[in-house]
Amino acid sequence: MTSKIGIIIGSTRPSRISPDIATWLQKAVSQPNLTVDLIDLAEINLPFLDEVAQPSTGIYSEAHTQRWSQLIQGYDGFILLFPQYNWGYPAPLKNALDYLYKEWAGKPVSMVSYGGHGGFQAAQGVNLIIRGLKMQPLNNNLQISLHRDAMDDQGHFIDVDQALAPYAFNAQQLGAEFQNLLNK
Repeated sequence: MTSKIGIIIGSTRPSRISPDIATWLQKAVSQPNLTVDLIDLAEINLPFLDEVAQPSTGIYSEAHTQRWSQLIQGYDGFILLFPQYNWGYPAPLKNALDYLYKEWAGKPVSMVSYGGHGGFQAAQGVNLIIRGLKMQPLNNNLQISLHRDAMDDQGHFIDVDQALAPYAFNAQQLGAEFQNLLNK
């Protein structure tokens, strides 16, 4: 049986590097019987929460919420990929999580944060949210420290594979944890 994991790209900034990290991560966590898709919040483009009813009711009146719910229901687990902004996580990620409730419950989740010091503070904040949503936090979570010498003058990776090589083993372990948990 093949399980389906979604990597949710939590940054929507025009100058973001998260798509590069997400593509690298997608390859690194790949395992037999594990499909790994990218879910880019910049493409999903959810407005700030505009549903009248509480998400816990599961009553969604807006078409974009209904599409988001259907998309999320199609996955067995998630990797939340996000940068640390001013010791916090990006607002679009919080907004996307807040739109739904029961769709997240019980699903395994890992956090991959990044920043100058790995995004530890942002990960702490997201950890509280995923616990509130009754998700199942995994043991393997990555905190990627970015170094200026791995970036060009525009803030993009010179060589993403080389820059993220120190995290390759942990990313493979993350894929193995999903594989073990979901394909029993």
